[in-house]
Amino acid sequence: MDYDAIAAHFLVPNADTPPSPALPSSDARRLRDALEPIATIGWWSREASTAVNALGHDFFDGYVWGRAASLGADVAPSVVVAAFGVFEPAMLAVVYPQGRSLSSRDAVLAARADGAAAGLVAATEGVSQSALARVGDELLDALQSLDGSGRPLFSALRALPTPASVHGRTWRAAELVREHRGDGHIAAFVAAGLSAVEINVLTEIWLEFGVGEYSSTRAFAPERITAAADRLGALGLLDDARRLTDAGRALREEIEGATDASQSALVAALGADLGETIARAEQISAAVLSAHAAPADPRKRAAG
Repeated sequence: MDYDAIAAHFLVPNADTPPSPALPSSDARRLRDALEPIATIGWWSREASTAVNALGHDFFDGYVWGRAASLGADVAPSVVVAAFGVFEPAMLAVVYPQGRSLSSRDAVLAARADGAAAGLVAATEGVSQSALARVGDELLDALQSLDGSGRPLFSALRALPTPASVHGRTWRAAELVREHRGDGHIAAFVAAGLSAVEINVLTEIWLEFGVGEYSSTRAFAPERITAAADRLGALGLLDDARRLTDAGRALREEIEGATDASQSALVAALGADLGETIARAEQISAAVLSAHAAPADPRKRAAG
């Protein structure tokens, strides 16, 4: 699928674009949602896609290798599967080596950083550089103080050189928050006894997708998704109509609360600046959305 087809499918709103789902209002969740379009511009923007495609990648193997490359030049596919957490393992075990065979670690990391910065420049012409710089600098200062224990993708990304430009720094800061939360979320759903496909199904229903509508984009086969929904039903988490029961909603909210708690040190490090950081990030992200450089479907943005 070329970039124009991807943009038409994921990025441009249409008459069928659903309303935003009801989301928690915790500080950590508000920060996550404010930063999501900025963090993901490293693969959704035309500029980022063009830079990575120039190395011979298609959209998805460029995404996988570009994101996994922070872990090292030659890590085992099983390590990438474990770190990504929510994708179908057999798919990653094929796509990751394929992506790695097409470009070097240094090349894909450089293309990703240059493309993300260029994408953010293009999307935020009407946003002051001082607002961008404040978001990036405040987040980077807070993130540098955090303990990276149990956070492989966050720690690997933090070990990379920080981009020099204002736009590159702001993107990197947003992506670091995203990986920090993602590492914490994986720990939370594993602790709750759920598999990757089961948390995908639980989350998509929580966000008002149909069963499989989002999970299938993580490459899980229909029979795997059906089996996961059946098990969630047997556990009393879904009813016969594949809706969350009270117990299912409570468990998903418990996982969300644990994910939020995993970011308590970040929220504390931002301190009194948190509200202003969120407000500035929302302004930047609104520009990214207007530029069609992030998913139009608010459920997709909420899911990650």
